[in-house]
Amino acid sequence: MFNRRKFLQSSLLSSAGLVFTKKNLANNHPSNKIITNDPIVISTWSFGKAANDEAWKTLGTGGRALDAVEAGAKIPEADMNNHSVGRAGYPDRDGHVTLDACIMDENGGCGSVMCLEHIAHPISVARLVMEKTPHVVLVGDGALQFALANGFKKEELLTPESEKAWKEWLKESNYKPVINIEEKSYGNKTTASNIPVGPNNHDTIGIIAMDTKGNLSGACTTSGMAFKMRGRVGDSPIVGAGLFVDNEIGAATSTGLGEEVIRIVGSHLVVEYMRQGLSPEDACKKTVERIIKRNPQKRDDLQVGFLALNKKGEFGAFAIQKGFVYSVKNNNEEKIYSSPSWFD
Repeated sequence: MFNRRKFLQSSLLSSAGLVFTKKNLANNHPSNKIITNDPIVISTWSFGKAANDEAWKTLGTGGRALDAVEAGAKIPEADMNNHSVGRAGYPDRDGHVTLDACIMDENGGCGSVMCLEHIAHPISVARLVMEKTPHVVLVGDGALQFALANGFKKEELLTPESEKAWKEWLKESNYKPVINIEEKSYGNKTTASNIPVGPNNHDTIGIIAMDTKGNLSGACTTSGMAFKMRGRVGDSPIVGAGLFVDNEIGAATSTGLGEEVIRIVGSHLVVEYMRQGLSPEDACKKTVERIIKRNPQKRDDLQVGFLALNKKGEFGAFAIQKGFVYSVKNNNEEKIYSSPSWFD
């Protein structure tokens, strides 16, 4: 039976909902931008711009997000000026260049390699682990054997420049990671056109994309901390720590001191906060709070940043300290954002 009162109440609520939606869309903060059904790729640091450009060749033509993030991650892996990702990475304290990477697709599939030597593109090996084996992780000599069996070329990854830096480090062997080299070198830049990409750029690259079908994928690759202990693995290749993708909710990645990210399974936690309804930026902030509670005293040597994207196309980031930037590319913009931080 038709109920006029209920009909009027329903109409008013619907109108209010439209007003609320328009108000949200009017907010120009990056974490509130809604780009539903449009492709988008986001990545850590300013050198993510070049990675995004490569990923866009796939996304912009209707391709799969998984293909896009792999292609994008291979750009910094091949960059001879980037000493924290890929074939030009600084070695461990024994002079070995060891690479770590993981990848996740929209179906929950994931693959990872850790302590991989002599292979320039660990992200592609990680994808084959996901697609060709019953396993999630291959490590060290086993990962190398698998890569060679699948046609990858064995190379000497220790470049003359990296070897020189390692030998200089050996004179004192003082292990003290320096955070935000990009910030200290160039200042807090915020646009893609005025951030140089050069040898002082640093750290992991995490890259997340959503394709035209609304599917999410992510990749994360690094050579780890310069002059680390032999066998050390950070958060980057650990599914749930350095990267996590849930195609129903969103995806997240991290950068910074991996040990702190591992302790809270950081990227998975960001996605779980988004599942509870938090925006990507707020989810990243809540996750940073977990690390702050473990480290209540401000430490100038502690930096962690999280970057997230949800199924609506909203993106956002948050870091412990100033200096973390991230790159974004979609149909509407190509920009580098400065992340908000706890100690701002």
